Amino acid sequence: MKVLETDRLILRRISTDDAEFMLELLNNPSWLQFIGDKGVRTVEDARNYILKGPVEMYARLGFGLYLTELKADGVPIGICGLIKRDSLEDVDIGFSFLPRFWAKGYAYESASATIAYGKNVLGLNRIAAITSLNNHSSKKLLDKLGLQFERMVSLSNGAQEVRLYASDVHFQPQFIS
Repeated sequence: MKVLETDRLILRRISTDDAEFMLELLNNPSWLQFIGDKGVRTVEDARNYILKGPVEMYARLGFGLYLTELKADGVPIGICGLIKRDSLEDVDIGFSFLPRFWAKGYAYESASATIAYGKNVLGLNRIAAITSLNNHSSKKLLDKLGLQFERMVSLSNGAQEVRLYASDVHFQPQFIS
């Protein structure tokens, strides 16, 4: 189900049909380094990850992570969407793209559309984001999106601290619906 459309991208709900792509994304070295190992090793593991993560969140909250694909040919390039973590007060934006699609503006395009959707459609007053200390590319994107660093947080007891950013309530990016 399509949720957002930009000039070059379509963001849609992830389904179990996307398991092979998710298996590749979740095992990409950049995902493992900056997000963490989710233990997804097979297509069946990926299907279970999709069902217990994004699909469950869609059912519970009406939003979640979305598959991001090129509008021109439907090629999946990554994910971008909104997440509600038990350990954070605010909904946060999450994104990850396969390296071959980096440095083309896709992350900014999809993330700015997602923030606009969260604020203008879902009525969120604040949107947060987290990033690991050494993820300089994500920090740069969050800065470009207008999110401001607030503090260091730990998502669980004993977990390494991450940077917490949040959107200014006046930030109103635009998107094509």
